[in-house]
Amino acid sequence: MDLDVLKLDLDRFEEGLTSLSFDVDDSFFEAVGADEVHRGQVHVDLDIVRANDDVFTLKFRGSGTVTLPCVVCLDDMEQPIEFEEQICAKLGGENSEDDDLVTVAEDEGILDVSWYVYEFIDLAIPIRHVHAPGKCNPAMIRALSEHSAVRSGEDSEGEVDPRWAALSKLKFKN
Repeated sequence: MDLDVLKLDLDRFEEGLTSLSFDVDDSFFEAVGADEVHRGQVHVDLDIVRANDDVFTLKFRGSGTVTLPCVVCLDDMEQPIEFEEQICAKLGGENSEDDDLVTVAEDEGILDVSWYVYEFIDLAIPIRHVHAPGKCNPAMIRALSEHSAVRSGEDSEGEVDPRWAALSKLKFKN
């Protein structure tokens, strides 16, 4: 995907509503240097409302899937996402950004929304993204089970290490 599509020349938008749509794909995630998401297919609709005082409201709506590692087995999985976000922008003296407003230098007039789109996609991903039950890598699940038994103080025969048993007694002592 050519990221130039996401560089909006605010001066070219007429007063009122302008609607755009685009699809982001693997090349988009590669181009923005994404940390968490490296692949995906997301359709984005963007409504730009220009007020008469050079203030712009940009409403982003997106849906699709991204590919990322399962937090349990670390194999790639497809995660469906949806988002609806909004930012406000205005033309002004120099580029700046705060929580509520992005100011774009009037002499430039270009607002690059590529990083906003990536952030909205990233924020739409659930904190815990896992495969459907039974779909995780079985070898990894076995290894996790073995290691969690060792961490919990059980030896290979299922007996609890006496140190852990002593700590458990302290834990429940009133």
